[in-house]
Amino acid sequence: MSDDTIRLVTIGRIVRRRWRLLTVLALVGALVGYGVSLLFPPRYTTSASVLLPGAWEERELLTQAEIATSSVVVDRAATTLGWAGVSGSDLRDQVSAKATDGNIIKISGTAETPERAQQLSDQVAQQFVTFAARIVDDNADPEAAAQLEELQQMVVQTSRRITELADAADPGQTVESVQTRTELEKLRTSLQEAVNKLDQADPAANKANMVVMGSAARPTGEAPPTRVQLIVAGALLFFLVAVIGHLTAARMSRRLRTQAEIAAALGSALLGTVDVPGDRRAHRPGGRGVRARFRRLLGVDVRWDIPAPRTSGDEAGTRLRYRRVCARLRDQLPSPRRLLVVVPDGDTIARRAAGLLVAEAEGDPLLRVVEVPVSDPMVPDRGTESGALVVVSAGSWTAAELSGIAEACVDAKHEVVGIVLAGPVRARTTRSAGPPEEAAAPVLAVGQDARGGSR
Repeated sequence: MSDDTIRLVTIGRIVRRRWRLLTVLALVGALVGYGVSLLFPPRYTTSASVLLPGAWEERELLTQAEIATSSVVVDRAATTLGWAGVSGSDLRDQVSAKATDGNIIKISGTAETPERAQQLSDQVAQQFVTFAARIVDDNADPEAAAQLEELQQMVVQTSRRITELADAADPGQTVESVQTRTELEKLRTSLQEAVNKLDQADPAANKANMVVMGSAARPTGEAPPTRVQLIVAGALLFFLVAVIGHLTAARMSRRLRTQAEIAAALGSALLGTVDVPGDRRAHRPGGRGVRARFRRLLGVDVRWDIPAPRTSGDEAGTRLRYRRVCARLRDQLPSPRRLLVVVPDGDTIARRAAGLLVAEAEGDPLLRVVEVPVSDPMVPDRGTESGALVVVSAGSWTAAELSGIAEACVDAKHEVVGIVLAGPVRARTTRSAGPPEEAAAPVLAVGQDARGGSR
C-alpha cells in the first residue's frame, strides 16, 4: 500500500469493509455538530438597498460602503432602535455593506429574530442616507453656490431682455424681422439649456439625493451556518477524517507484501504459493471478551487494505499446489523426512494453509505444526526434525517480525528450509466433482493438535 497510488477503488474498499465504523463515526460527528449548534443561537439576515444617483467612481462607492458601517451610523441606528442591552458596538459586528452594480449600496443586518434583522437593516440604511446627505451639505462650497445662484438670476434677466427685444422688433412680416425673432428665441433656448446642464453637473446636488429602495424583506430562513448544516458538516468531517486516517495508516504500514521481501526477511527460498479457500468471515481472528466483540461489531477485526480474494479454481488445481510443495520438500530433505511447520500466531490464513499442507503430505514428509507468537517468538528445540518450514500470508507481518521468527528458528537449532506463501481465495458456488469431506477432515484433525502435536 505504501507504494500504491490511492485510487477510487481503494476508497471504495475502505467504505465497503469499514462501513460500520464509518457510520458510527459519522453519527458521532453529527452529534458534535448538533452540540455546536446549541452553542450558537439561530441568526437571521436581510438586506436593504440604497441607490446613489449620478456618476460615481468605484473607489467612491467603496468609501460609501465603509461609511454605511461606520461607528457614527451604527451608533445612531442603535439609539433610534432602543433595544435593551444592545449598544452600537454590539451592532457593529452584525452590520455589513457592499457596493453592487448600478451604484447600489447593499446594507445587511443580522439579528436573532427576523423582525429585528429587518428593523436593523432599515434603520442603518436610513441613518446612512441622512448622514451622507449631511456630509454633502457640510462640504458644499458657499461661494460656488452663491455664484451659481447669481448666474441663474442673470440668465433670467437676459431671458427677460430677449423677450423685450423680440417685442420691440419690427412687428411686420418682413424677412429681417422674422429672422431677428428666430435668433432671439434660439438664444433664449440655448441659455436655458446651459443652466439646466449646469444644475445637472453639480455633484453635490446629485450625491445628496440618495434613495432607500424600499424596506428590507423579512427573512424566512436562518443565516448560515444553520443547525442542519452544522450537523451535516460534523458528520462529513468525521467521515473524511476516518477515511484519511485509514489511507495514512496504510501508507505508513511496513507489512511485507511481495514474495521477494518475505523471502529476504526470513532468509530462505520460497517453495511455492498455496490457496486457502473460504469466505472472508472464515479468516476473522479469534478472541473473546468485550474488546473482541466490540471489534467484530464495528468490523475492524478484518483487514481492509488487502485486495479482495480472487475466485479459486477447481479443487484439483488447489490440491495440486499443495502436492508440488510436498514434492519439493521430499526432493530437498534427507530421510527420515520430518519438518517443523512454523506459523505466526494470529495468522489464520497461514494456519489453515498449514493444516491443508499436512493433510496433503500424508506423512511424507511428516509435518508438525506449531504457532509462534510474533511479539516474543519461541520455537521448540530441535528433536528429530530436519528443519523448519515457515508458512505465512502476504501483507500480515513486518520485516522485523518475520526476522524474529527466523532468529527463533536458528536459536532452536532449526534450519529454515523453505517458505510457503498462503493467500485467501473465494470458493466457487458449484464445486468440482470429488468428495469434499475427505479434504476437510484432515484439516479439522490438524486444528486440534496444531500447537505441537506430531502425526
